[in-house]
Amino acid sequence: MNQIPVTILTGFLGSGKTTLLNRILTEKHGQRIAVIENEFGEAGIDNELLVKDRDEQIVEMNNGCICCTVRGDLVRILGDLHRKRDNGEIRFDRVIIETTGLADPAPVAQTFFVDEEIHEHYRLDAIITMVDAKHAPLQLDEHHEAQEQVGFADRILISKSDLVAVDQISALRSRLVQMNPRAQIALAQHGDAPIASLLDVYGFKLDAILEIEPDFLTDVEHEHDDDVTSFVFRESRPLDLMQLERFFSEVVTDYGPQMLRYKGILNIAGTDKRVVFQGVHMLMGAVDGQDWAEEARETKIVFIGKNLPKEKLITGLRACISSSD
Repeated sequence: MNQIPVTILTGFLGSGKTTLLNRILTEKHGQRIAVIENEFGEAGIDNELLVKDRDEQIVEMNNGCICCTVRGDLVRILGDLHRKRDNGEIRFDRVIIETTGLADPAPVAQTFFVDEEIHEHYRLDAIITMVDAKHAPLQLDEHHEAQEQVGFADRILISKSDLVAVDQISALRSRLVQMNPRAQIALAQHGDAPIASLLDVYGFKLDAILEIEPDFLTDVEHEHDDDVTSFVFRESRPLDLMQLERFFSEVVTDYGPQMLRYKGILNIAGTDKRVVFQGVHMLMGAVDGQDWAEEARETKIVFIGKNLPKEKLITGLRACISSSD
């Protein structure tokens, strides 16, 4: 009864996990939440996109995939959080783990059953999977991780339904039910989801998982596609917005299908606000973020994709550095 409930928030790249997490953090549910962030690649962005006006504990893990090389770090972080909570150093009522979009949730869920200390103090409440209505059909065809994310879900939330026709949503829903008939499915536009149905679900049933994956507790092998890589572009000098828009327009035309996810914080000439930039394949957009505070202004963009022309992208971005500053 004293176990801390844990929610695993998963979904393929660009499906809207961070948007939903921000919605949960800002909801008036009266609970303190510890957030564990994991990103694929050498640097993280999502931690900078999370709301910071509450007293959540946010821990970032960006030195690998949470279901692979950093699983030991996950055990350590959960252990540290519990000890600090017991000592009165921090206060939280539950934990949300946001996985990288390339994570297989099975090894993450395993942690709560095969590690004795973690099992004693934490209860895996549910796996929530975000599904991108626009790109899911292709992602489910091509990526084993996307299939696993749906298969292990206790709740499935379909995002970006406004970008596709009603019959496409119906076809996607039917496919998801066929893949996982036990998960509840709902639409979630821009993170607008019934929060009460996502917390204290008591949805993860070990016996049900063992029926569909008998090796769940023993199989720890997991590999990513070798052609999926990531890199980060950093630049302290401000960028010219019009040049940047022209550059990305050309890039998505030439390489859009290979660009699984790209996102970042932009330092744009002539504005005191950060610009939050995100894209998936051919879809991209930007919105004004918070004002730059005392920290050094810096553009940081993470690219995740298949066989991306890294040098060409970096050269093109450097050509967008503003000449007016």
